[in-house]
Amino acid sequence: MPYVPNDLLSRHFQSGGIDLASKVEEQLNLVAPNSPNLPLYRDMMLTVLRMAQDDRNRWNAKITLQALRELDNAFRVLEQFRGRRKVTVFGSARTPVEHPMYALARELGMKLAASDLMVITGAGGGIMAAAHEGAGLDYSLGFNITLPFEQHANATVDGTGNLLPFHFFFTRKLFFVKEADALVLCPGGFGTLDEALEVLTLIQTGKSPLVPIVLLDAPGGTFWEGALTFIKNELEANRYILPTDMNLLKLVYSADEAVAEINQFYSNFHSSRWLKNTFVIRMHHALSEKALAHMQEAFADLRLSDEFHQHGYQEEHDEEQFSHLTRLAFTFNGRNHGRLRELVDYINLSENWAKPIQPQQARGREPLQAT
Repeated sequence: MPYVPNDLLSRHFQSGGIDLASKVEEQLNLVAPNSPNLPLYRDMMLTVLRMAQDDRNRWNAKITLQALRELDNAFRVLEQFRGRRKVTVFGSARTPVEHPMYALARELGMKLAASDLMVITGAGGGIMAAAHEGAGLDYSLGFNITLPFEQHANATVDGTGNLLPFHFFFTRKLFFVKEADALVLCPGGFGTLDEALEVLTLIQTGKSPLVPIVLLDAPGGTFWEGALTFIKNELEANRYILPTDMNLLKLVYSADEAVAEINQFYSNFHSSRWLKNTFVIRMHHALSEKALAHMQEAFADLRLSDEFHQHGYQEEHDEEQFSHLTRLAFTFNGRNHGRLRELVDYINLSENWAKPIQPQQARGREPLQAT
């Protein structure tokens, strides 16, 4: 959604006889002239100044400073990897080398790299080390956390520019999701389950863009099968979630299946964003008239009003790099993201394209859009 400047901040200082807004804008124009983000930077600065004026708690100030520094450092480091698709892999740091899941995670990393997909992990041992080992340094990113134990980075990323250290879990968790074009969840402990449920909640509620979520287990494994049984018997049966929410994830038992699921998701779908009240899906290939006509009825429940519209680039803000992509626009109800996943699966079928051709290699994804 477009950012609306917070005039309350300016009025807050004006009411005290201090005109800080104009002074802040003057300084910002010296370092970032003509930046379209000046209103955001202005409100950031005014927010910090309001905290300084209150000056209530040193611990609050230290938390804010540390978080800002971590965000700034991560933005700077990750800029060099912008435009490369990435897959976040979660799993236990305690998985031993001889365990079947270790070999499977290593194979997963290797095949993700072969599909030109970078592998993001928490940079630790076990599943994380295996996935990075398979992918190799050029296709690995590690988001490490400082802990009294298990804090050492694995051999693939340790001491390299592909490792980002984090002090706070919440900033680290932000980048696990923000940078991910897909997520693969292997068996693990509390941390893995925490990440799985958080990612599902973020996508289910629309707070994070729709991406593939793959549950990976070794052949014959029951870890995710048991978790899915609980979800269906307790959450779905009691209507705590929608039945279509189960479309947001897929259980597989091989690295090939996991990678195929991710590649299929991006065979036509490129990315999505909100433009005011309109939801826009960018596609590599336009849909046929027949497929578009079928969608009007088959997916009518996703629309609040009007119809699905297909069009080209219309000079959306900061989107020139995606001008070659076709847009599918509609008034999405913003609720049923499991059904939205069904729509994405539909547009990814090559028989629904206007000119069915071999899918192009996936291109770079836009930065996460604020909603």
